[in-house]
Amino acid sequence: MKKKKGRGPKVNQKQERQQPVTKKLENKASKSQALEGQVQERQEAGTGDKVFEERLSRHHDELRWLYMELYGNGSMFAELCENLYTFYKERNSSLKESDLEREKNTDWYQQNDMLGMMFYVDNFAENMSGVKEKLGYLEKSNVNYIHLMPFLETPEGRSDGGYAVSDFRKVQEKLGTMDDLEQLTAACHRRKINVCMDFVMNHTSEEHEWARKARQGDGEYMSRYFFYDNASIPEEYEKTVPQVFPTTAPGNFTWLQDAGHYVLTTFYPYQWDLNYQNPRVFNEMMYNFLYLVNRGIDIIRIDAVPYIWKELGTPCRNLKQVHTIVRMMRMVSEIVCPGVLLLGEVVMEPAKVVPYFGTVEKPECHMLYNVTTMATTWHTVATRDTRLLKKQLDIVNGLPKDYVFLNYLRCHDDIGWGLDYGTLQGEGMGERSHKEYLNQYFLGHTGESRSRGELYNADPVTGDARFCGTTASMCGVEKAGFEQDEEEMDKAISLDVMLHAYMFMQSGIPVLYSGDEIGQVNDYSYKEDPNKAEDSRYIHRGVMNWELAEKIQQKDSVEGRIFNRLSCLEKIRKTEKVFVNQADTKTVDTKDTSVLCIERSLKDDKIIGIFNFSEAEKIAHIEETDGDYQDMLSGGKVKAFDVKLPGYGFYWLKRINPSIS
Repeated sequence: MKKKKGRGPKVNQKQERQQPVTKKLENKASKSQALEGQVQERQEAGTGDKVFEERLSRHHDELRWLYMELYGNGSMFAELCENLYTFYKERNSSLKESDLEREKNTDWYQQNDMLGMMFYVDNFAENMSGVKEKLGYLEKSNVNYIHLMPFLETPEGRSDGGYAVSDFRKVQEKLGTMDDLEQLTAACHRRKINVCMDFVMNHTSEEHEWARKARQGDGEYMSRYFFYDNASIPEEYEKTVPQVFPTTAPGNFTWLQDAGHYVLTTFYPYQWDLNYQNPRVFNEMMYNFLYLVNRGIDIIRIDAVPYIWKELGTPCRNLKQVHTIVRMMRMVSEIVCPGVLLLGEVVMEPAKVVPYFGTVEKPECHMLYNVTTMATTWHTVATRDTRLLKKQLDIVNGLPKDYVFLNYLRCHDDIGWGLDYGTLQGEGMGERSHKEYLNQYFLGHTGESRSRGELYNADPVTGDARFCGTTASMCGVEKAGFEQDEEEMDKAISLDVMLHAYMFMQSGIPVLYSGDEIGQVNDYSYKEDPNKAEDSRYIHRGVMNWELAEKIQQKDSVEGRIFNRLSCLEKIRKTEKVFVNQADTKTVDTKDTSVLCIERSLKDDKIIGIFNFSEAEKIAHIEETDGDYQDMLSGGKVKAFDVKLPGYGFYWLKRINPSIS
């Protein structure tokens, strides 16, 4: 077994093994019945809030059934219900009004006006107050949904980009306070901008209050994690649980010399996995969740969803209990704050992603990231071959229209090449060799690449590695700018804009990473910061360059050319109803593997998007004879028949005067 730090003790088979069993709180029948009776009495007497009681009544039986199935603890369930009412009462009137409105219009987030942007608060505008001052810029960027990357309290130098939370109810001091957050969310709501934040519920920082008490030997708090006093059980886990970071953080356990125990740390040694077999953990994390949404958060991004439930003898991924927890979380939300959306971070292939939507009758997450399509998009850029991308888009387009994906080109994280290698094998591409090709391509070393970036977590044994870089740098803007090559810059900008136009055409909600709207390139200054130098993901998490942002008014600048072309596309998307999530979306054969065609239709409206993933001129051999078409960018009439596209060019064509059959 690999240990993340410390040498650990020799295993003594006679030594009594401490197992991470849930510490049973006293479940006296009288206490449980009394607490449940209070809920029932309030319902019958009508002394509570009618709206709350109706919501609770709607979900109570299923919630209780799932809770008791998982925990068998009636008193803890009753406590949960009592606290749901407490958090509901604390929710301010404007948020309650929003909840009521969204309950009436449950598809409010599935419309064509949604455009997101994600950013770190300090990188974007120094602090919460700074973000509030930049809301005008966000509106100018057509953004109405901002994802504030992790901003809760984390230890300096051991934060994993903010994903090692030491206090779920405190903002990092350099970013502001909870009052500042509430002022920001209120200001956003006045401008019809939704706010998203990360809820890291799989683990806490080792500096969290629970972890500190557990480290001191407090059994109550040790039971909230996975502690073992010798290596026997950790070694059993290691037989079935994959490693997340085999190079930078090998193994799944960390030896704590001072505590004399191993603790489960799936990600990094300073991130201790929570034990959701303990109902106290579930309850307390739900209270943290509700506390945060009551600060005005509209969308909760559940970090690392598949990892939440751990069980010996399994991969500790995607276990059925995870879905029980997410389903209960969805009901908790619908009882207290039904206007809040759950966004699941599930970085897996489509077959394992889709179950996290739940079912129509028993929904789980409202939205999920379209991770596989993102990675396949860059594969398509490197190969100029759209076949795999077309296949995956067909899969997504065949799903129920209530399933909402977040589409993106780049985010805060690296790109892992989790592609469909079964399909690629049939096209002569081996997994290891193709991953190596992709990384070499985007490093700028092969395939006539214009990309620049760096590898992350490269494993010399398996040859596996992930890639880091901004959209603009991967498209060639950085290289062309450094070489002062105008012809290459034209190609880079064309590729950048074409990729965004293609992303906007997909079914779901498009999300930009801050700086992509102006073509911001890689930031290599992270290497000068000892707390970041070992993490190459900071190359694409650079500070927003507001001097460059001012150049958007200069139409001939790189920033102006990208910003204004994207703005034009974004405005078209917001005015054309055919971009709603309920529209029919499909791919159309172009007879050329370099060219992708996507069709969207709603009633009599129809739009065709044609995208050339090659730098060479191509002809899309499509035969749309059901009416005349108009180029939505130039306004000119176009025959949707054997459409000629320049290198990295695209068309958005709208049908006008549909033919009558």
